[in-house]
This record gives sequence, C-alpha cells and structure tokens, in this order.
Amino acid sequence: MKLKKYVSAAGLTALLATSLLAGCSQPDESENSSKTVITLSGWGGNPVEKKLLEEVLDDFEKSHPNIDVKFNQISDQYMDVLKTRLIGGTAADVFYLDAFEAPGLIETGAIEPLDKYVTKDFDVDDFEKPMLDAFKDNGKIYGFPKDYSTLALFYNKKMFREAGIDGPPKTWEELEQDAKKLTKGNKVYGLGVMPQIERLYYMAESQGGQVITNDRATFAEDRVARALQPVLDMHLKDKTAAQASEVGSGSGGEMFGQGRAAMVMEGNWNIPFMEDTFPKIDYGTAELPTVNGKKGTMSFTVGYAMNAESKHKKASWELIKYLTGKEGMKTWTSKGFALPTRKSVAAELGYDKDPLRRPLVKGAKYATVWQDGPMLPIVMNNFNNQFLSAYLGERPLKDALKDAQKQANKEIKVAE
Repeated sequence: MKLKKYVSAAGLTALLATSLLAGCSQPDESENSSKTVITLSGWGGNPVEKKLLEEVLDDFEKSHPNIDVKFNQISDQYMDVLKTRLIGGTAADVFYLDAFEAPGLIETGAIEPLDKYVTKDFDVDDFEKPMLDAFKDNGKIYGFPKDYSTLALFYNKKMFREAGIDGPPKTWEELEQDAKKLTKGNKVYGLGVMPQIERLYYMAESQGGQVITNDRATFAEDRVARALQPVLDMHLKDKTAAQASEVGSGSGGEMFGQGRAAMVMEGNWNIPFMEDTFPKIDYGTAELPTVNGKKGTMSFTVGYAMNAESKHKKASWELIKYLTGKEGMKTWTSKGFALPTRKSVAAELGYDKDPLRRPLVKGAKYATVWQDGPMLPIVMNNFNNQFLSAYLGERPLKDALKDAQKQANKEIKVAE
C-alpha cells in the first residue's frame, strides 16, 4: 500500500500547500550552524500538557546543548497533514504516532526502524508489553510509546450507597443487575455507554469471534453479534443504559459528572476532568467487569516515531530516547494527565498504588490495544455507522453488522 492511499484526492492539494509552507525538516538558517535543528510534530493538548511538554523539551536541550528542537503543532486533521507532508518530503524529524494509525504508516516505509539505535541501558523491557508491541512489525520496533490509558469503571459511590450496593460489579452479569438498581427512569441511567468499536473491541471478541481477519472485516459473524448483544439489551430492553447524547451530555465523563449515569467506562483522562469540572462528586474506579470469566479492557497509546527521510537521525533518536526514557517520561506524566508506559516510572510516581489510577494501571497487562492492522480505520468507520443504528433500535444487530462488513470490505479492496 502506498502512502498516497491515505490522503483523499480532494484535500491533497490544499494540505500539500500547507505542508510546503510549514516545511519541518529543513535546517533553520537563523540558528547557530554548530547546532543541529530538528522538528517535532504533534497535536495540541490542554494548557497543563503544553507546559509539561515545553518543560521536557527544555530539559532535553539543556542536556543536549548541540541540539535545538522546534515543536510544530498540527491543530486539525493531524494524520492527513502528517501523511501529506511525508509525501511531499516536508514532514518533521520526529512525530506523534497513534497506535491506531501505526500499522498503515509502517507499511508505507515512511517510518525509520529504531532497533539499531537502541542500547541496553535504554531498558526496553521496562515498557508495558502491549503498548510496546503496538509499534512493532515483523519483529522490528518503529516507535516507542510515550503514554497510554486503559479503560476503567467509574462509579458514583453515593448512588451505590443509596441503592444498597456494596461495591463495584466484578462481572458483566453483576453490572447488569446493579444497573437496574441504579436506574431512575430517564433521569439517571445505571450505565453510560459509548456505542463505538474503539470502546467495545475487547468485548466484541470475547466469545472467540474476530473483528478483523487477514485485513478483512469479519465482525458480522454470530460470535461477535452475541458478544455485543448485551450492550444493546441494556439500552433497548432493560432501559438501564444510554449514551451521552441521549441525556444532553457531550461525553461519557460529562454524563457521569452531571449525575445522569451511575457508571461509565472511561480512561485516565476522566480523572483530571472530574477534578476540574465536578470536584464534589464522590466516585471510585475499578477494573472493568469480566466478560465470560475473562478480564478485558481497551488501551489507547501514542508513540514517538522517526521520519525515515530525516537528515538528522542521530539527533532524532536522542530526542526519542529522552522523551521515552525514565527522566523525560516522569516529567511528562507527573501531573497524571497520561499514564507512563514504563513500569518503573508508574511505580515511582505511585500510580500503581493510587486509588483512582491503580485499576487503569492494572489493566495495562491484559489490555487490547486499539489497533488491528492497516485497515482498522476503514473497519471502524463502517462498524460505528451501522452499530449505532442497531443500538438505537432502528434495525437488528445482525443486519447492521452484515451491511457494515460488506461496505467495509468493498472499501478495503479499493484501498489496496
């Protein structure tokens, strides 16, 4: 598959023009010629994250006085802009890479394999294995994960006490029963749900079915439908679950904070959100309930990757090494907005013992990383479009999945 397959023809000219104007891997003539200037591309974050990144980059430059780092923020359509710049030869030396997009970009040859740069002191074994494996292909490492989040069950302690429930459910069956006790008409739902494959992937495959097989959508099989049917039943039959938009909320976290859901399945990002927006809510977190007796959760991770065409690969590796090393990662994750992918850093910061973050950290070992080959973006779009119609009761789940699979495979064939 060629890189150009990833950028729509309609937007190519405009994006390419933008990338040429913002060419990132060219030397900065205004800088002292004794210094190597490299560029890092990433998306924007909240003010605290922006400040943390600036701090980490400042620390890097102090410890590497011969390297200057220019941060280039891509505020909109990040992957489209990045891919277009890679096509035009103007991409940054180092860039953020979501695990979701990694297989497709690795396939194009646009990313530099990093194995030859790694030394023993970098301690690769310190990384959480599922997150590191997300950036591997054919045994080679194409990126190192900078942070991650799993999903955990957030539950309202006050609502649980009022419903006479001692603690969070440990199995999906217990969750269904608890949700019935916690639901109060259409005012409060037992469970807030995001009806999207990126949240439910681990559950979709919990009965042995496969969402994708050999780069083809295979989610219309009965085992996948059976695994997902309980999610629909809670919404359509029991009336104990709802999505955020049905109660006027913008997200699962907001739905939970507003008291419209007693439980939600959210990531680490929801902790600082609750602290800032709903500080009075008394809540706890727990590992997601088991499905068919097995633990499961999703994991979302982002890594640093090196442009295969970078003219400054040695300096680029030094940057990646620092950012994903113990010192740089500790600074970056010190405020708890993201979880460190190094086990030693998580332990040093106390996240493995923190009451709210401990379930998220524990889930890292068995999490399903949000990634499944280069065709996952196509599969996701088609699955979500049709699954939502089934979730809303507009059509049977099996019919929705069959139509979504047919369309996804049609688009995959064109993309190859």
